[in-house]
Amino acid sequence: MTDPLRAAGAVVWRGDESDPEVAVIHRPRYDDWTFPKGKLEPGEHVIAAALREVREETGMTVALGRALPPVHYLSDRRLKRVDYWTARALADDGFEPCDEVDELRWLPPQEARRLLTFEWDVGLLRALRAAPLDTVPLVLVRHASAGSRAEWAGDDALRPLDADGLSQAAGVATALPAYRPELLMSSPSRRCVQTLEPYAARVGAEIRTEPLLSEESQDPQKTPVLVGDITAPAAVCSHGKVLPALIESLSGTRVHLRKGSFAVLQRRGRFVVSVERYTA
Repeated sequence: MTDPLRAAGAVVWRGDESDPEVAVIHRPRYDDWTFPKGKLEPGEHVIAAALREVREETGMTVALGRALPPVHYLSDRRLKRVDYWTARALADDGFEPCDEVDELRWLPPQEARRLLTFEWDVGLLRALRAAPLDTVPLVLVRHASAGSRAEWAGDDALRPLDADGLSQAAGVATALPAYRPELLMSSPSRRCVQTLEPYAARVGAEIRTEPLLSEESQDPQKTPVLVGDITAPAAVCSHGKVLPALIESLSGTRVHLRKGSFAVLQRRGRFVVSVERYTA
C-alpha cells in the first residue's frame, strides 16, 4: 500500500479565546477559501512543516496549541493526510500576496464558516471551539537512541547518544519551536541532556538537570509533583522507565514513547486538555 501524501497546517487565531478571529486564506489557483497548509518537505517533521507553511502563507509566527482532527481526502487519486493544530498568532511580519495565496482575512468563526470552501474546514472550526484555546504546553521527551546498555562498559549515566540518536535530537529541535518552551529540564543522564542540547543551542537556553527525572532517583510521588508544578511552557527529557507513569499521573492517560519521541500535554492550570504523541 502506498503511504499517504502528508501535509500540515493550522487554524490560526487571535484575540480573546471566548471571541476569537481566525485567519482564512484565498488560493487563486483553486479559487478556494481555506486555512494555511502545505506539503511536508523531504525529511521534515510534521510540526515543523505546520510552522513553516503558516509563516510562508500568512507572514505570521505562531505557537501551536492542541491538535485538531486530521483531514483525509484524495489528491490525484492518492490518499492525502493533512494534520492541523490550533495556533495562536504571536507576531505578524505582514501578509504579502503571491501566486499561491493572494488574500488573507481575519474573521469571527461564524463568518469564516460561511466563506470556507470545504466542509472539512468547517469541521475544523467546530473542533476549534470544542475545548480551551489558551493552553500551556508541557512536552515530555524520551531520550534519543543511545546504543545498547549491555555494550556500554562505563557508568550508564554517561552513555551518549549514538548516530541515530543525534539525528533524532536534531528532529526534536525542529519541533520544539512550535511550543516555545521557556524551561528545559532533564534527567542528569548524558543521553537525556544531549537530546535537548540541539534545541537549547538554537535558542540560547540552559538545561536544568533534575535527579527526580533519572531512572535511579525517580519517585512515584515526588516526580509528578515536580513536573506538575511547572506553569510555564516547558520541555522535560527523561527515560522510558519514568515517563509512562509520569504521564499517567498527570493526565490519566498511559502513553508509551519510543526513543526520541515525545508527548505534548496541553494544560489549563493543572487540567490536561489534550495528550498527543509524536516521533522525532
